[in-house]
Amino acid sequence: MKKLLLIAAFVGFSTMAVQAQEVRFGAKAGVNFANVNGDDVDDTNGRAGIHVGGVARIGISEMFSIQPELVFSSQGYKFNLPGEDGQIRLGYINIPVLADITLADGFSLQGGPQFGFNISADAEFDGDTEDIEDAQTIDFGVGIGAQYIFPMNLFFQARYVIGVTNVFEEIEGFQPDAKNSVLSLSVGYFFN
Repeated sequence: MKKLLLIAAFVGFSTMAVQAQEVRFGAKAGVNFANVNGDDVDDTNGRAGIHVGGVARIGISEMFSIQPELVFSSQGYKFNLPGEDGQIRLGYINIPVLADITLADGFSLQGGPQFGFNISADAEFDGDTEDIEDAQTIDFGVGIGAQYIFPMNLFFQARYVIGVTNVFEEIEGFQPDAKNSVLSLSVGYFFN
């Protein structure tokens, strides 16, 4: 199922690229400040992580582009229980597909959906690590942000993605209300 969705996304992006005025490809990396929000996640703290991946910028008009990305993202959160500190580490392959509206030369605002595929999930309690079996395979969120592209093709991004789907599956009839929340700061480069 994951491979089918990735292939469908690639074919869709390729079709849009053929019809678009200008297509640029690039790479980006940066830092995440991740946490979870919801009714069932008291006493959590943010967790810093990284992200790295590829970017395509498909120009539709002078002021409007579509910007799909394929990014590995390290997310999760820290927690404090009586006598026990720990963290939940979540790894995703994220595919944001953002509308990009240019407001000034080089500066644009972005927004759109993000599809995530969980590839790793573990919990660390006082130095011991244990795999998490009940993490949802697919994560869906909505992102907003800003991007500035310098004339030499270097770019900077700031983005906030709020999760729409729960991070964990239903456990014995209980569905924990816990959704991803990630602030990302990125630096990247367009190759063309």
